[in-house]
Amino acid sequence: MENQQEEQHQLNIELNEEIAEGQYANLAIITHSNAEFVVDFVNVMPGLPKAKVKSRIILTPQHAKRFMKAMLDNIKKYESVHGPIQDQEQVSVPLNFGGPTAQA
Repeated sequence: MENQQEEQHQLNIELNEEIAEGQYANLAIITHSNAEFVVDFVNVMPGLPKAKVKSRIILTPQHAKRFMKAMLDNIKKYESVHGPIQDQEQVSVPLNFGGPTAQA
C-alpha cells in the first residue's frame, strides 16, 4: 500500500535533446504584474550594442517565490562545497521594456 502511494506522488519529467542542450545566459531581466513574474534570460556579448532574449519564463507569484527559495537552497549547498560565490560589482544595463524596474 505504501509503495502505491509513493508511485502516485512521482512525477515523470521528459527532457528532449534540444532543451537538454540548454541556453547560456549572463543576464536575467525580471518584470512583474499583479498576476505574474516574467524572467527573460539574455546573452550579452561584450562590445555588442544588441542582445537577444534566449528564453522567457512566466511564473505565478507563488511559483516565483518557490523558485527563489529553491535557488537560495541550491546556492547554499553549492557554497558549502565550493566556498562563497564572489559577488561582482553591480552591472548597469540601460534597458527599459516598459514594465516595472528590472533586477538581475
